Amino acid sequence: MTTTVSPESAARMACRASGLADQSLTPLRDHATSVFLLATEGVVVRVSPASQQRRLDTAVSLTRWLVANDFPATEPMDVPQPVAYNPYTVTFWRHYPQPVLGAPATMHLGSLLRSLHDMPPPPLDLPEYQPLSSLRAALDSSTCLTPSQREWLTARRAELLVFYRDLDFPLGYGHLHADAYPGNTLWDGQDVRLGDWDEAAFGPREIDLANTFQGVRFGRSTKELDEFSHRYGYDIRMWPGLPVLSGIRDLHTLGSFIRRADRGDEAAARQLTYRIETLRNEDTRAQWSAA
Repeated sequence: MTTTVSPESAARMACRASGLADQSLTPLRDHATSVFLLATEGVVVRVSPASQQRRLDTAVSLTRWLVANDFPATEPMDVPQPVAYNPYTVTFWRHYPQPVLGAPATMHLGSLLRSLHDMPPPPLDLPEYQPLSSLRAALDSSTCLTPSQREWLTARRAELLVFYRDLDFPLGYGHLHADAYPGNTLWDGQDVRLGDWDEAAFGPREIDLANTFQGVRFGRSTKELDEFSHRYGYDIRMWPGLPVLSGIRDLHTLGSFIRRADRGDEAAARQLTYRIETLRNEDTRAQWSAA
């Protein structure tokens, strides 16, 4: 008989294995990663697919180096990690309580990315950025997509990858966060930290900028984009490759919704269908829901 381990069960077992009391464990969110709060310990517990273990090893090592070199990354806890509980891998991070006044403004991310890209190369091997690699696995294994949706997404993915290979990147190559957007910033008192380092990679710097501009689908304003560009010191809107990277980001965001829809999440299935329809109709003004 096969026993299914839930993300919460994996989180509790990993806490105990790392010497952390799990009585106060409560869920924070469940999207691409299941996230829990261990309130009494001041720890955020992230439960990711086991297939991400190598990337999580990199994320923990990279953020320890960043924090030691005074970059405001979210800090991994000083416990043995990641911890594997098949089919999951668990990591532990310092909790940063957030004020009720709202998330950090988009401009803060511009400053953080400027500082990140100005740092010397980290002393570890980062994986090469591979656009839409995880989406391919989601498309191949999905049970929720219709044949028409799968066919269109597969063709669109291939088309964007051809466009990507033909791009010239004026900002050059280096270490990337690779999932940088304002939603991955957190208040730390009066300061702002950059979190969610699971996709850290080596690649074109423009990757870290384009995601914020794709955020017009979620209501991001021209003023916010202007402030972000000013803080970073470069306006990617002047570069002709931005539509390609925005298109890649559009497809990348579908992966977690596909996986959630496959698990029976009806709200995710509705949002997934809506996003695919707007993409197929080339509706660049359509507003998407982040949840």
